[in-house]
Amino acid sequence: MKTIHIINLGTCNIGSVSNMLNYIGVESIVVNKKEELKNVKKIILPGVGSFDTNLKRLHELELFDIIKDLVEEKKIPILGICLGMHLFCKKSEEGSGDGFGFFDANVIKFNFDKSFGKILIPHMGWNDVLIMKKTKLIKEIETNKRFYFVHSYHVKCFDETDIMLITNYGYDFHSGISKNNIYGVQFHPEKSHKFGMEVLKNFSIL
Repeated sequence: MKTIHIINLGTCNIGSVSNMLNYIGVESIVVNKKEELKNVKKIILPGVGSFDTNLKRLHELELFDIIKDLVEEKKIPILGICLGMHLFCKKSEEGSGDGFGFFDANVIKFNFDKSFGKILIPHMGWNDVLIMKKTKLIKEIETNKRFYFVHSYHVKCFDETDIMLITNYGYDFHSGISKNNIYGVQFHPEKSHKFGMEVLKNFSIL
């Protein structure tokens, strides 16, 4: 079990992620300087807020290119949570900047016409996930486990092999993606009690 570095962009409550890791016995270090990523073994990128705001912070802190190199060249495992997952994609309807492009995917806003009835945005609360492919991140998780979501935008993958989880909110959307050492989840594992603990524990032992 290796120490996990949590990227702090100053846009969300990093403490909740760190506290959950501590609760399950995993050491974590919160970082926001490029020098702090020298000996990194695993990375979690959480995120709350807008796509462009978080993207701007990554560039301001000179972390964007370093993270991209660590993940693509050195194959360091990374987990993106909520907006962190969005940043792994190419583009987002929420902004104009370019994401990491780890996945052939874009981020789009929930769009419900009158035929859907009254569906609230953001999607907020507990929901099920449907497993589309088994990975080490979800090896102990059974279908119909519930996780906590808070989001108005979601990922749309163009490569079906990258789709790890699907969730229905009005329509099916891609709530988990994975490729090699890269994992992203739309829900908040740090707020999802025992099911979220399983995800974080699995990531810690990859």
